[in-house]
Amino acid sequence: MSTSEQDLAPDPDPDPDPAFGERRRLIAVAYRLLGSLADAEDAVQEAYARWYAMSARQRAAVEVPGAWLTTVAARICLDLLGSARARRERYVGAWIPEPLPDRTDWTGGPVDPADRVALHESVNMAFLVVLESMTPAERVAFVLHDVFRYPFAEIAGIIARSPAACRQLAASGRRRVRSAQPPASTGTGTGTGPRTSGATATATAAGQAALVRHFKEAWEARDIKALVGLLDPDATMVADGGGLAGAALRPVEGGERIAQYLIHMAAKAPGLTLLERTVNGAPGLVARHAGTTVTVAAFDLGADRVTHIWAVRNPEKLRAWNREGAS
Repeated sequence: MSTSEQDLAPDPDPDPDPAFGERRRLIAVAYRLLGSLADAEDAVQEAYARWYAMSARQRAAVEVPGAWLTTVAARICLDLLGSARARRERYVGAWIPEPLPDRTDWTGGPVDPADRVALHESVNMAFLVVLESMTPAERVAFVLHDVFRYPFAEIAGIIARSPAACRQLAASGRRRVRSAQPPASTGTGTGTGPRTSGATATATAAGQAALVRHFKEAWEARDIKALVGLLDPDATMVADGGGLAGAALRPVEGGERIAQYLIHMAAKAPGLTLLERTVNGAPGLVARHAGTTVTVAAFDLGADRVTHIWAVRNPEKLRAWNREGAS
């Protein structure tokens, strides 16, 4: 830096705002509460706007800025969840949570190693889909307590219920997750079931990546027989175009029907490039056309077959995948 540049540079802040470093953790919480990265970023931005709307003296009086911001952001998310239900009733086709690229630590920062697996599993697409079945209060209580280990006394202040009521809400959410939990052999988790050892998890991840790779190769080759062999006979595919991109409006059920649908779609989209990418912490596929991501597919995988596919095609949900360096 030149002398003139040094003269123009502002002096370092001797007492930086302690709230400044909370953003990543807040987005990690808000995304799990909302299932939308864009909405999560907006909720966190609103929480910070309220923080900086206070006077310096008011901010200084807050003993734990991170806790204050979490409370405010969670309340904003609770309100958004209520309005989101009405919006999704008018949504064209199926609504799928916004898929996450794997360029960020979605735990939200340093965490206890014992909690890291649960935090990673809590962005799994299957887990997020189950969260969509919960009531707003149920979801907030469950996510804050079971995923982020917030005590019920703090959650009570966020959702305006008693700690006992919050405990019941979290327990109800836990039952929903467990009832939808895939068999242990799938290797996927929802953060509330038994955890695999490090060696087993590594082996399982390698097997899942290989299965997705074989699926990609069969799709590229338009080999319907190979695709049927890789799909569970009772597999389901759900697509989300949001009325902005072509997508099946209803779930496609059965391995053979899914294979036929995928071959049909491949024939209609010449020049499509398929890439293996991590989607919400698990092996997935990204389809790009003319340099733009047009589809992100997340998978639920059995021991040796694909059991569920979530294909997000709504361009508004793929913005993170089209940012520079995202894919």
